[in-house]
Amino acid sequence: MSDKVSVSIEGAVRTVTLTRPEKGNAMDAEMLRALEDAFDPNPGPGDAERVAVIRAQGRVFCSGLDLRGSLGKEQNVETLFHRVETWPLPVVAVVQGAAIAGGNELALHCDIVVASAEARFGMSLAQVGLAPSWFLTKKLLEVGGPVATREILLLGDPIPAERMAALGLIARCVPADELEATATKLVDRLVRNAPLSLKAMKATINREMQFRDGIEHADTDQLVRTALKSADAKEGVRARMERRDATFTGA
Repeated sequence: MSDKVSVSIEGAVRTVTLTRPEKGNAMDAEMLRALEDAFDPNPGPGDAERVAVIRAQGRVFCSGLDLRGSLGKEQNVETLFHRVETWPLPVVAVVQGAAIAGGNELALHCDIVVASAEARFGMSLAQVGLAPSWFLTKKLLEVGGPVATREILLLGDPIPAERMAALGLIARCVPADELEATATKLVDRLVRNAPLSLKAMKATINREMQFRDGIEHADTDQLVRTALKSADAKEGVRARMERRDATFTGA
């Protein structure tokens, strides 16, 4: 296991913690692999586990992909998020700080998100010249619908946790000093529920949300790839790393 991710299993609860606070828990290739391993499709022996919890050290939940060398890594991100989404038991995200871009998607691919009122969520891809894939956009539409998805993607500005809860994108927004108690109470409730029921319900919900998967989207995939390889994307990432405004030309 990587020193950027820790995994512990205590009783019925698997806790996966992002441990790269000095980099805003940005996900590099090593961290992505470690997170994938943490969500092996087959939980522990004897079906003892009932729930997984994703949390993070430091002030930031996850700032997304590590911009240094991140371009072209979207498939790795999709593999991780698919594992989280399809893990057979409930996954709870405890979000104490900013969840941006890939961090936002990591949280929203969990079944239940509990966030501090100090947390912010956002997809800043348009501000760096990138665009989310069909798979990632689909999750936003599933969770929040088209109005919220347009606001999140087209503007790219962070959204406070309180508004995310009002939009139905996350389950709970609580004062920062109540986050841990609220998360513990929720996880305890899940642990007491029947595991076969939890598995059946999660599998059913996921299957019923797959109706968009069959829609032809080769043309939109090409648009996403064009943005990914564009001069604007290179400029946007460089500007973000240099903490300045990007100058986009549409090329």
